[in-house]
Amino acid sequence: MTLLDINAYTLFLHLHSVIRWVVLILAVIVTIKSMMGMFGNPVYGKLDNIFSAAYVGLMDLMFLIGLILYVFLSPITQSAFNDFGAAMSNASIRFWAVEHITVMILAIALAHIGRSKAKKTADVKKKYKFQAIFFGISFLLMLVGIPWDRF
Repeated sequence: MTLLDINAYTLFLHLHSVIRWVVLILAVIVTIKSMMGMFGNPVYGKLDNIFSAAYVGLMDLMFLIGLILYVFLSPITQSAFNDFGAAMSNASIRFWAVEHITVMILAIALAHIGRSKAKKTADVKKKYKFQAIFFGISFLLMLVGIPWDRF
């Protein structure tokens, strides 16, 4: 690994980490706002659309950065790829090589499903319901997939 590789790894890792906080904040906002819209007298406005699009879009950006880390830059996943059998017996390496990416892909997929279903319906309460359910589960999956003990 060269100095350039280490700097790229650090840069992408920090970028991935910073965006995570923005995504988590957006997840809380869109999930709570959607729950309020389900049970109140909702009006689905431009800001609602912007928040949900930003949530899904930033998740996509995070996935792209994470994928670059996973495939090209991370010494942990590179080690796992060299001997996947041994990696599976190491809980920390297994977390990064399999568990983290699997849970996050599920979270992203659910966010996309929720956004798509909400965009396709004209009923405002249903829009909020789809978002509350799918964004809420997506948010919970992200919380499960984040390595909280590694900060």
